[in-house]
Amino acid sequence: MTDVATMTTFQEMNLPKSLNDAITHMGYAEPTEIQALSLPPARQGRDVLGTAATGSGKTVAFLLPLIEKLLSGAATPRRSRALVLAPTRELAAQIEEVALELIRNTHLRVTSIFGGVGQGPQTSALRGGTEIIIATPGRLLDHINQGNAKFGGLEVLVLDEADRMLDLGFLPDIKRILKALPSVRQTLLFSATMPDDILKLARDFQVNPLRVGVKHGGRPAAKITELAYAVSSELKVDLVAGILAAPDVDQALVFTRTKHRANRVAEKLERAGISAQRIHGNRSQTARTEALEGFKSGKYKVLVATDIAARGIDVPALGHVINFDVPVSAEDYVHRAGRTARAGLSGTAITLFARDEEDGLRSIERFTGKAIERAKLEGFDYAAKPQEGLEIPLRERLATHRAQRNGPGKPVGAQGGRGNGGQGNQGQSGQGQSGQGRSAQGGQSSQGRASQGGGQGQARPADNARYSTVAPAAGEGRSSGPRSGGRGRGGSGGNGGGRGGSR
Repeated sequence: MTDVATMTTFQEMNLPKSLNDAITHMGYAEPTEIQALSLPPARQGRDVLGTAATGSGKTVAFLLPLIEKLLSGAATPRRSRALVLAPTRELAAQIEEVALELIRNTHLRVTSIFGGVGQGPQTSALRGGTEIIIATPGRLLDHINQGNAKFGGLEVLVLDEADRMLDLGFLPDIKRILKALPSVRQTLLFSATMPDDILKLARDFQVNPLRVGVKHGGRPAAKITELAYAVSSELKVDLVAGILAAPDVDQALVFTRTKHRANRVAEKLERAGISAQRIHGNRSQTARTEALEGFKSGKYKVLVATDIAARGIDVPALGHVINFDVPVSAEDYVHRAGRTARAGLSGTAITLFARDEEDGLRSIERFTGKAIERAKLEGFDYAAKPQEGLEIPLRERLATHRAQRNGPGKPVGAQGGRGNGGQGNQGQSGQGQSGQGRSAQGGQSSQGRASQGGGQGQARPADNARYSTVAPAAGEGRSSGPRSGGRGRGGSGGNGGGRGGSR
């Protein structure tokens, strides 16, 4: 096995010239810790289980040996030779960007496959032949079932953010995909965290894997300054605006607990004169791409996101991440913090916590083994009376949503609701006099139209949806991809709709 201690630069790895030129063009000189540990066994063809903090260079750690292996083998036109699975569209797109840089001087081709966009271009690329496929599990399974993706010549399989894919419920999809792959292959699993229960499942996908990685178990990168601000929930937006006014804050990525809160935070920041955009599962793929690209280019000072984006946003030199809400899990805290201080740079992770969130913050501190410094913004009035609440009451949101669906001239709730499973979220319907009960006709569907008296099926999760939402933002509840979510028509005053979504 290669002595990683002697591999201090990429130049010493004796990479093919095309890869070496690409690495130089990308500005990489020395491998990160996870790259130095994983590249030697991966380049030798071994299965590798790599764990490291988000932002530590995992993408290059698996793409580099993958591409080197494809370049060293005989060219096989119209055959898919490598597959990379990722849990979210944003992460798949990010991996594709890095792959395109690495293969810029080669004959290799790469295609990304994910939901929220039309299948046509993806089908053409798959049938035309592409050596590297980067995909989310649901949409890829659609293409496999339709005969568009064939993997008889597959040589390398990568599961990136493997723990999150399994945690989100993608295990059944992954097992179906594995049945379509050759049993003889190299398998690389990489993730920011890898709990013991996930490790047991992950080992089933590999043959005698070599585990490598950073040994701190779940702590943000050393160059991240962690701060926590105690503030009432009603004043959080004002505090964020105050933090953003500091001269050393160029941009910030703000994470919220729900999609509705993301919408509201972005709206309030815009009203305060701060350029902000939002990204979450209810937004169309076009809107999400524009928001992310606008943030990367500096058009927006703030990007407000839910956890779907925590694994897919890569903004060089991003200095600040703000947890508007204390993350539900300590691992999510690590993932969010990992959006800053990337590639050895420094950054700041800020968490705002109300009185009822203190226990969650202490849980994070126990997980990371580090006390988070408490801070206060000088000059901020923590006792101020807020002018309005952050969230619009659920009843008002449902009424607005019904009005948008029914259109002018139709009585609200007269036909019950029509649920749209936009991008994997649970469709919601109208709420009539009977409250928020199930449809009077029992109209529930899982991945198609509900039939009268139909029962509720079990839908597999969408590529990037962890939780359902009550009411999508205006015009953003529908999926643009085929086989989009179950659309159920409810009876009077009930909730029609079911789970499903573009995958």
